[in-house]
Amino acid sequence: MGDTKRTGNRTRSGSIPAIERATGRDWSDWVRIFETEDAKSKDHAAIARIARASMPDDLQNPDWWAQSAAIAYEQHAGLRVPGQSSAGTFRVSASRTLPLDRDAAIDAWVEAHGSRSEHLGAAAGEPRRSRTEKRTFWRFDLEGVGRVEVSATPKSGERVTLGVNHDGLPDGERIEEWRAHWKALLAEL
Repeated sequence: MGDTKRTGNRTRSGSIPAIERATGRDWSDWVRIFETEDAKSKDHAAIARIARASMPDDLQNPDWWAQSAAIAYEQHAGLRVPGQSSAGTFRVSASRTLPLDRDAAIDAWVEAHGSRSEHLGAAAGEPRRSRTEKRTFWRFDLEGVGRVEVSATPKSGERVTLGVNHDGLPDGERIEEWRAHWKALLAEL
């Protein structure tokens, strides 16, 4: 396991051990792979392709792990900080498991919070509900601070993961404030 403190790494501490466990490769090996390919000068998609090409053949979800490794390297190399997207904006998320089906979970969110006209001082736009084969969604824009997607994804048994993903924050200064806000709203359900 690499010494992340001496290198000034800003990668979330949990990301690197998870990548190491999943791929069977030390973080220092991943850094060597990325640096050999001059990844610091490349965009996110190119960095993810470098990671994907080095994923073990028997790894489940290799594309997801390639994205994780690419993001961890971008944070390690100072190309982005935790919570920052490849577009330069920031994101935050929170989730909760509920003993409901996916449509009932979204209904519970809408009943509890759907009529809110603002969140932390940002005006909420017109909500949009949608459904795919796998998930049910409730989406809305927040004036000046991005987009929010509330999604309900079935888990095993009669449970669902209700997640709030907030993308497009202009900076990372209020990430923890937003995370606490979304967690508090989820806790009310």
